[in-house]
Amino acid sequence: MAHCDQEALTIANREAISESNAEMDKSLKLLLQPSTQAGIQRPVRIFVDGVCDLTHHGHMNAFRQARSLGTYLVVGVNSDLSCETSKGFRPFLRDQERQEVISACRFVDEIVPESPYVMTPAYINDLMQSHGIDFFVHGDDPCIVDGKDVYEAAKKAGKYKSIPRTDGVSTTDIIRRVSFASGALVQREEVSPGNTKLQTASQLSKFLVTHRLFSEFNDGRSAFGGELERKRIVYVQGDWDMFHAGHVQVLTEARKFGDFVLVGVHSDNTVNQLRGSKYPVMTMSERALMLLSCQYVDDVLMDAPSCITREMIGTLQIKTVVLGPDEPGSAEEASKIAQGCGISVHKLKLKLPLCAAEITQRLEKRWAETVTR
Repeated sequence: MAHCDQEALTIANREAISESNAEMDKSLKLLLQPSTQAGIQRPVRIFVDGVCDLTHHGHMNAFRQARSLGTYLVVGVNSDLSCETSKGFRPFLRDQERQEVISACRFVDEIVPESPYVMTPAYINDLMQSHGIDFFVHGDDPCIVDGKDVYEAAKKAGKYKSIPRTDGVSTTDIIRRVSFASGALVQREEVSPGNTKLQTASQLSKFLVTHRLFSEFNDGRSAFGGELERKRIVYVQGDWDMFHAGHVQVLTEARKFGDFVLVGVHSDNTVNQLRGSKYPVMTMSERALMLLSCQYVDDVLMDAPSCITREMIGTLQIKTVVLGPDEPGSAEEASKIAQGCGISVHKLKLKLPLCAAEITQRLEKRWAETVTR
């Protein structure tokens, strides 16, 4: 498509979004008004879809924003096959791996597995009929396939609203960080000389975290103190880098040992000391946001030490320590400290469906295939 055609399409897209947002604002005000029958407010069902490859906090923030526009969020997870047909390649994370992380998000009420990448009028109508969808939401960045707006049908139906994308993070950005951590980026001379001196790939992050964003991700959760004295607090720690389906499984199991899960998040320097190379890929704040978006997590402990201490157990009222299957060398020491304090320790014996090393291998394989083409 010529540049002038692209510019015209972008302008038309923005105008369509503006008109659709105005129309949706009017409709939302009507839908969110209490019903005349028994004062019951009608549920407003919002639909948002995406590939969500290398699922990150930008995706979770989009889900948070989308759900705030209604009362029930349905997320369509684009299928591998649909992505390959529309984009020419499959996501790095497989269907089930992306579905598991999104299903675990506390902002998400329901997912539609293997959703098509292109929103056709027929599919939009089907979602309204089968899932009771009131409105369709997507980021404010254009989504164009074969010169056509993917959400054109939803906009024409007055059922579309855009939300601002989360600046500073994207799947492309994470791919670049992973390649830096593995050394592939430096080998291809795609990183500036100054960046080769960086200790971790997370230092490539341009994402800015504010206290307000943390508060919004943590909204509605109980704070420490008071009623927590009656709860069984479970502590589980880790690096949680590139949050994935394996992490979800660990947190799901940890939840079974108590009713309040406190997750320790290691600092970038601690992760680098434990894992080596240029890891972590994500900053501590980014990793904490992913954890806070997970329904199995109640709170996070930032800059957690590599090994639990007696002071932590007493101050944080920890009753149970859960050790993940890939816990580094401090696991034995942590067990001794916990048992010495009279609290239980559980070492998870799970065969995780995914790990950060597997994700890196998939990216490296894709790079190798690209070079040979």
